Amino acid sequence: MKEPQLDYAAVFHALPGMVALLTPGLLYADANEDFLRLAGRSREQLLGRYIFDVFPENPNDPAAAGMRETRASMLRVLETGERDTMALVRYDIEDRERPGHWAEHFWSPVNAPVTDADGHVLLIVHRVEEVTELIRARGASDSGRARVLEAELYTRARELQDINERLRRAHARDREVALALQEAMLPAPSPVGHHRAAVRYQPAASTLNVCGDWYDLVDLPGDRIAVAVGDVVGHGLKAACVMGQLRSALSAAARVADGPARALEAVGLYARRVDGAESSTVVKTFIDWAAHTIVYSSAGHPPPLLLHPDGTVTLLDQATDPPLGARPDHVPRPEATTPFVEGGTLVLYTDGLIERRHEDIDLGLARLSDALVRHGQAGPEELADALLADLLPPAGSTDDVALVIIRL
Repeated sequence: MKEPQLDYAAVFHALPGMVALLTPGLLYADANEDFLRLAGRSREQLLGRYIFDVFPENPNDPAAAGMRETRASMLRVLETGERDTMALVRYDIEDRERPGHWAEHFWSPVNAPVTDADGHVLLIVHRVEEVTELIRARGASDSGRARVLEAELYTRARELQDINERLRRAHARDREVALALQEAMLPAPSPVGHHRAAVRYQPAASTLNVCGDWYDLVDLPGDRIAVAVGDVVGHGLKAACVMGQLRSALSAAARVADGPARALEAVGLYARRVDGAESSTVVKTFIDWAAHTIVYSSAGHPPPLLLHPDGTVTLLDQATDPPLGARPDHVPRPEATTPFVEGGTLVLYTDGLIERRHEDIDLGLARLSDALVRHGQAGPEELADALLADLLPPAGSTDDVALVIIRL
């Protein structure tokens, strides 16, 4: 039996309760029938208008805070991409039949995001439940006790909102500390020997999603360098601390190991003893200008890209193994070698640059390859900026991004 085609617009307008859709600029995009009826506004009076122009704050109440609290909730949704449930809020409404007369109203609002595949907020679902009659009913049945309960409910609701705001500020402070720690532990952007290189670290847009992405560049004896990019599972201060330990361990191992595979083997053994390091991914490359070769090994990490001077792109995906600490027993890691021609470009990155929710990773790799070909003639610094601009969503990535570009 063929499934019926749903008319989602009709479903939205028939939803019980007051529901409106707002743009990121907080303009009305739509409202259901209950919203129009209970708010006493026609669709034409709402669509395309700023919410707080349609419903301004009561100018006769100097303590009114409903507009400020509602706007703050909506901005949090835009910033975090997460649902925000507000505490009980008093927000008076002007009587349209008697301009200048304001009726007391109490509301229980919830604001939720509608996002695209990249996590960018396209719309805000603004659902409100009016509880004014409940408050008044309490007053009618037992005015003294009801007013006490009303005052207590309102006070507890405001306390809950204050606690939530303090938690958000604490998360924001944690994010700042994690970013400072990551920046302190990552090597400063500088040339490696006489070769041109560019590095970028782009933190996640969300205040709650600072992760453990990292990079490392090491001079080796002869005309050689070792380059690595890695990603620690988890987020916040713990991930940043684990990142620092793994980066330092791999940097040291690269100086004594006879190739990237042996360096990853050593760090894999170390990762088993570091809480939170299990399943971290990393790719390690040794670049030899005298031999014109790149030797590489990957522990579960997205493959580096090699742009040749003729405009073709090669994925370095012939030596991929599970992430660090993923195997119960020690097994030698694979290693592959590929030649390069002077004038080529090597790109290493973390998955935040290419991965999108509900999308196959091959599409992200194709986007990166296309952007690399388009901008490949630019210098490393300009190329790094161009790749970030082309590949990251306008509102920023929901995951951290580390990027290293080496001109060969």
